[in-house]
Amino acid sequence: MFAYIIKRLISGVIVVILVSMAVFALFWFGPEDPARPICNQQTGNRCTPDRLENFEEQMGYNNGFVSEYAAYAKGIFAGRQMEIGSTQIDCDAPCLGYSHRTFNLVWEELIDRVPATISVAAGGAVLYLLLGVPIGVAAARRRGTLGDKLLVSSFLVISSVPYYLFALLAWLYFTLIWQVPILGDSGYTPLTDNPAKWFGGLLLPWLCLGIFGCTQYTRYTRGAMVETLSEDYIRTAKAKGLKPSTVVYRHGLRSALVPVVTVFGIDLGVLLAGTIFTERIFEIQGIGRWGLQAVQSFDLPVVSATALFGAIIIVISNLIVDVIYSVLDPRVRLS
Repeated sequence: MFAYIIKRLISGVIVVILVSMAVFALFWFGPEDPARPICNQQTGNRCTPDRLENFEEQMGYNNGFVSEYAAYAKGIFAGRQMEIGSTQIDCDAPCLGYSHRTFNLVWEELIDRVPATISVAAGGAVLYLLLGVPIGVAAARRRGTLGDKLLVSSFLVISSVPYYLFALLAWLYFTLIWQVPILGDSGYTPLTDNPAKWFGGLLLPWLCLGIFGCTQYTRYTRGAMVETLSEDYIRTAKAKGLKPSTVVYRHGLRSALVPVVTVFGIDLGVLLAGTIFTERIFEIQGIGRWGLQAVQSFDLPVVSATALFGAIIIVISNLIVDVIYSVLDPRVRLS
């Protein structure tokens, strides 16, 4: 087990490095000069070639891709000295540069937005499981009945609607038209400032994520449970006279959760990496919305930071899922 985790960590580090290099190269060799947006912003869209050259020199974009990426990577572990205009600043490790749009250190902005994204992602992920798994188990136990068919059909309709449309309609009706008190004031308030406002502001985003996301977990759980309940050891457990609930939940569900956990680990990593549509629609200042704004303004340091953060989260979540496999299903052994 220990050797397996070490190997996965090494491969995860390689993946993170390749992702950061790919994002850096995508902007560096892209159709637009990385320094031009900030030059236009500072000069009122009067960015002459001489001014552009000065900005490239200040931002380090005239040093070449390899040397600039090496300086960026070094800054993450050892910090670096950076120049903002005529001011020299010491960027302590982990140094991810400074935003060309706000001129704030990227690491500080990242830390400020992580709690909002974690709050949104955690609530949505909990509802994924609390709604999807029990409904999927109930549908599997009543396989082929009218209730099972209606449930599967209704969830298929919900999942066929684009999520951004589903969330946008929920925001329009519950916030603007119906003005439901408990759902009408969406947004993020730090938990330590006001727990009640934190819960109320995130309730509608959580419900949108949970209802929309639980449809696939219902299908995954139902399919896995149908297959598991037809296994020989389940029939043996029934023949021994065990209670139906014991057979289903203690023996069947544990094995059926393996594929569900696989999907959940990936989804949780993606959610933590940034719930772009949710944060944009409900005006939540999280990682996803921050990254979207950075792409629109060609803010290379912020885009690189969000990609790096997302890659690390997904690698860690997949490693945790692999380890949980052997706990849920004794037939799975890691080597």
